[in-house]
Order: sequence, then C-alpha cells, then structure tokens
Amino acid sequence: MTSSPTTYTVAVSAVISAAAQACYTAIADYRNGHPHIVPKKWFGPIIVEEGGVGAGTRIRFTMTVLGQTVTLRGEVTEPVPGRVLVESYPATGVVTTFTVAETAPRQARVTIETRTPRVGGVRAAIERAITRRMLPRIFRAELAQLAGHVGGAVVGEPEVLRVG
Repeated sequence: MTSSPTTYTVAVSAVISAAAQACYTAIADYRNGHPHIVPKKWFGPIIVEEGGVGAGTRIRFTMTVLGQTVTLRGEVTEPVPGRVLVESYPATGVVTTFTVAETAPRQARVTIETRTPRVGGVRAAIERAITRRMLPRIFRAELAQLAGHVGGAVVGEPEVLRVG
C-alpha cells in the first residue's frame, strides 16, 4: 500500500461482521456477487466479457463521477486465491486490489486499494484531487454494500489507510 513517484494510492479498510470466505466469494463473483456491492450512484452494470468468477474474468462497466462517465475494461487476477483479488485496467494503468483477511470467526477485514498512474499537467492535478476526494467515499459505500450483501455489518468506522 505504498505510492511510488509514478503512482498515487487510495485505500480504505473496514471490519465486516461476516465470514472472510463469504466476503471474498461476493467480491470474486462478477455475475452474482460483485454487481450487488458496487454503489449504483457511481457504477453502471458490470458486463462480464469472459469468465465470471475470479482469475481470468474480463469485465466492462461505466463509472460516473461529478457528471463525467467513463467506460472501463478490466482484467481480474488472484495473486492469493481466496484472499487477494486484483482488477487491472490496461487502458488507464489503474489497478484496484481487494484484500480479505479473517480477523476472528465470522469477522473479516476488507481493504480496497486503487493505484493510479501519476501524470503531469493541470488536468491531471484536477483528476487527482477529485480521485482523492471521491474514492474514499465510494470505497466506504462499497464496503457497506458488501457487508449488507453477505448478511453482516461494518464494525466501527471504515479506516482510510492512504490517500496520496
């Protein structure tokens, strides 16, 4: 969860009162789980182009922030199956990682982290500022929806681990 001079990172973590496996399964299932955890305020429907569960899945969806809608195409890998899932967006260089760790029976810490390439210019500075402000809000909502989807709740306040 560190930024390099070429990227900046936004990460939010929350403890969810549900089994870690249930949380991970919902995140990794792009047909029946993940569509229920993305906040519809910002995300359009997830279209599965290949696969559907875990590694090898290819997805497409729209994301709208501050009135601007973009279409994203992502590829899913599982560097640590059952624990770490990564969505990579080759056209943008953006990488989002979901990490699920059991903290107690029927309790999991879920972290969502996005690394975005740093680029120069005024527009890039504006986009970075918007991303740093909006992503923590989006991730908090996504973690709350994940908790509800798996029959749990967010325990305490989600923690912003990194913005920068």
